[in-house]
Amino acid sequence: MSKPQQPQATKSKELKIVTRHIVSLSDVEKNPRLVKLLYITSLFKDISEKALLHLLYYMRQNGYDLGYNFVVIAQTPTSKDVSSDLAVLKYLGLVEVNEKKKLAASSLGREFLGKHLETTLRNDKDVIDKLVNELKVKIAPVDAEVEIKVKRRPG
Repeated sequence: MSKPQQPQATKSKELKIVTRHIVSLSDVEKNPRLVKLLYITSLFKDISEKALLHLLYYMRQNGYDLGYNFVVIAQTPTSKDVSSDLAVLKYLGLVEVNEKKKLAASSLGREFLGKHLETTLRNDKDVIDKLVNELKVKIAPVDAEVEIKVKRRPG
């Protein structure tokens, strides 16, 4: 006796399409928040994303609000908005991630700031400089912690 044939189940994969807006340098020029984020990043030789999030959070607590929403989990501020803006800056090559997993303004980013710093940040530059200098001491341990964790990971 032959077994009755059963229909074979077909496996298919679904293709999920996610649309994203294409971002250009002119979009960054028009967005003062992105220019300010790039400028703050450029004030450091390199800075971990975690330390940058802490810095922006402390700046907000000290009265300078860039408009980012933060969620604090276990005394660690996080923000999807900051991560999204950093992704834009990385995508355009204005910020790069070095071998220590830290953010640094690229040569293109520094050149961009040279052209657009005065027009976009004319009123904010001194306030940002002052706050960053005050808060560097507060975020240094966070940056060091990230660096130690990166060194511990096997290569």
